[in-house]
Amino acid sequence: MRIIRTVHEVRVAVAEARAAGRIVGLVPTMGAFHAGHLSLMQVARTQTDLVVVSLFVNPTQFAAGEDLSAYPRDEQRDADMARGEGVDILFAPEPAEVYPDGFSTTIHVSSITDVLCGATRGPQHFDGVATVVAKMLGMVAPDVAFFGQKDAQQVLVVRRLVRDLDIPVRIEACPIVREPDGLAMSSRNVYLDPAARVQATALQRALAAADAAAKAGERDAAVLVAAAAAVLADAGIEPEYLELRATDDLRLLDRVEEEGLLAVAARVGGARLIDNCVLRPN
Repeated sequence: MRIIRTVHEVRVAVAEARAAGRIVGLVPTMGAFHAGHLSLMQVARTQTDLVVVSLFVNPTQFAAGEDLSAYPRDEQRDADMARGEGVDILFAPEPAEVYPDGFSTTIHVSSITDVLCGATRGPQHFDGVATVVAKMLGMVAPDVAFFGQKDAQQVLVVRRLVRDLDIPVRIEACPIVREPDGLAMSSRNVYLDPAARVQATALQRALAAADAAAKAGERDAAVLVAAAAAVLADAGIEPEYLELRATDDLRLLDRVEEEGLLAVAARVGGARLIDNCVLRPN
């Protein structure tokens, strides 16, 4: 595995692979790898010939007072884990390589960024996400890019970005990877002390309660959300949001006729956690 720091070097490597007829895959990450990240690398390894993993803690998607300075970083550990998954290139640029002096462009994806994490974290969050993803897609120029479904809103933002800007890349959304007790894998799970770690499992149990109600035939969004909210309340968790929205454009749903995205965010202990599931009534 090669560790590459510059745009020029990664473009040369990708051009050489493409000239040889190889399919290029990109897994964009902020590091602090866990099993969820590794699952993306594994899928990329099966679907593409050259696997590039970007490792860049993107400062523009953190608001003032968020955990940019504390965000877990261990490049050597991440490199070892990526190497173990057969990754070909770890693209780990410095901030000045991504945002050179005088950088003055921001990409804003409207509408779908106004709700959920966009409403609670502020508009700069998804502006930062959209801008850095556009940068990574432009720098690496992959055929396929792999994202985790845990960040469901981010996946929709990236799909809209790619569609609207005619970026020639396929976006592959991969299933959420969970701990044995159901907690969704997240780099921020390291912030949880033992008590908060147990409390955090209520997020998945809340989603499961709503899913069970949907599978039993319930279609009323208020009833489904209430089923999830009751589980969170029993665990002493006040969500930042707990909403049932359309899976394509995140409009708020009154009923679930075919499917709906139930999304939750909450602060548990020292971590802000997100999770989601797609409800499909029988």
